[in-house]
Amino acid sequence: MQWFTVLDPWLQALIISSVMYAATALGATLVFFSSKFNETALTAITGAAAGIMIAASFFSLLLPALGYESVLPDYLTVTLAFLLGGAFLILSDLFFGRRPPRFGGMGREGCLLFLAVTMHNIPEGMAVGVALAAGNAQGAVLSALIFALGIAVQNFPEGACVAFPLRAQGMRPRRAFFFSQGSGAVEIPACVLGAVAATFIEGLMPWALAFSAGAMIAVVCSELIPACFAGNKSVASAGVLIGFCVMMILDIALG
Repeated sequence: MQWFTVLDPWLQALIISSVMYAATALGATLVFFSSKFNETALTAITGAAAGIMIAASFFSLLLPALGYESVLPDYLTVTLAFLLGGAFLILSDLFFGRRPPRFGGMGREGCLLFLAVTMHNIPEGMAVGVALAAGNAQGAVLSALIFALGIAVQNFPEGACVAFPLRAQGMRPRRAFFFSQGSGAVEIPACVLGAVAATFIEGLMPWALAFSAGAMIAVVCSELIPACFAGNKSVASAGVLIGFCVMMILDIALG
């Protein structure tokens, strides 16, 4: 662990985001072995990922953001940045929902799914990069690592959630895997950019942390919660509660 903490934030971000991407790619590889993903397992994993991301948004992003000085009162800075982050995701959904391109042999639904996941992975990557920068500044890198682990957990079913619908539309497994893993690859540059920007731009940290939290909550509300509660609601609810509690305990006890 010591070797990691002494690295520059951008290098930490590169390593961690590569692990997050690998989780997406690993989930996408399931398309080579089956034509359908177990629905109950997917519901439980997605619910747990939603709970992890909700807890991480508060304990790893919003709460640390309140500890930074800003031109505006801290509560106002955090509130405005949180709303901007949520608005960014909402507007992105609206934009791509009205202008669904077609490429790579994918139909309209496939394109929308691919673009939605790709767009949502950008703020996720940035959030981890910002959290790493904040962790280095406050001596709490472990908290950022736990946050990144939560993202990686939800990336595994996310990779499958992109690959299997593309496969169902008639795409060959290799191409379905290619597009699915590509949706997660954007997390690497986004994470590095978030770490660099938050480290070197003075006064950006509280805005970046709260903006990332708003974007994360919007992702949970627009994608993860509807996806898991479309299945078994009891399993989904248990997953959300367990995911939240695990992240809260780890963040408080170890962060």
